[in-house]
Amino acid sequence: DPLAARQRIVEYQPDVLVLDLEMDRMDAMLFLRILMQQAPMPVLVLSSLSPQGSWLGLDALESGAVDVFVRSSAARFAPEQRGDLVSKLKAAARTKFRQPQAKSSQREEETGKSGKTLILLGASTGGTEAIREILSQLPANLPPICIVQHIPSDFSGLFADRLNSYCAISVKEAADGDKLRPGWAFVAPGDKHMILARDFSGKFSLKIREGEKIMHHRPSIDLMFESTALLAGSQVVAGLL
Repeated sequence: DPLAARQRIVEYQPDVLVLDLEMDRMDAMLFLRILMQQAPMPVLVLSSLSPQGSWLGLDALESGAVDVFVRSSAARFAPEQRGDLVSKLKAAARTKFRQPQAKSSQREEETGKSGKTLILLGASTGGTEAIREILSQLPANLPPICIVQHIPSDFSGLFADRLNSYCAISVKEAADGDKLRPGWAFVAPGDKHMILARDFSGKFSLKIREGEKIMHHRPSIDLMFESTALLAGSQVVAGLL
């Protein structure tokens, strides 16, 4: 509960905090917001598989949590989940916090005329808010944007929909065969790889594939970047967050 958590935070000064969204005696989201104001630290939230749990998990990311772990049941973790939980905890503990920077009102309206035909963004733990901050300030006249965010499958569609509501560009969760077009951003579906494809006319599209995890991740930022480098090369500008 919040009182016990506060005492332990003061006593141990932990590297990372695990927060159950079904915490007793206080709304977990309120606890998270107070924590981010008074003693900001990396927080990994635990969410259920329910639609309500998915929305709360996304709200937690916007409120300062660095990652979400979706458990298979309310009471315990499945044995196959334990390795993923350890990996997420270690990644969360390495996350560096920074003070929010003042948003600039100046926009680079000429960006769409830079000669680039494709933009890539890759982000792992803690990256959801960085992507939102970037995309919400971009103009609508940009080349297509492909985004690989390491995020559970239950959250990628909600994440794309919420970005779409914030941004001048259109944002969607990528589907197999999507044609890349200016003014659109495509978010890789959780738990699936996204790679670039090119048809005989030279137009780009996306392939969504199953496959083994790469460096513990699916979707894999490396796989997307490498496939794009092979097909598009100097036509691409890429950012790794």
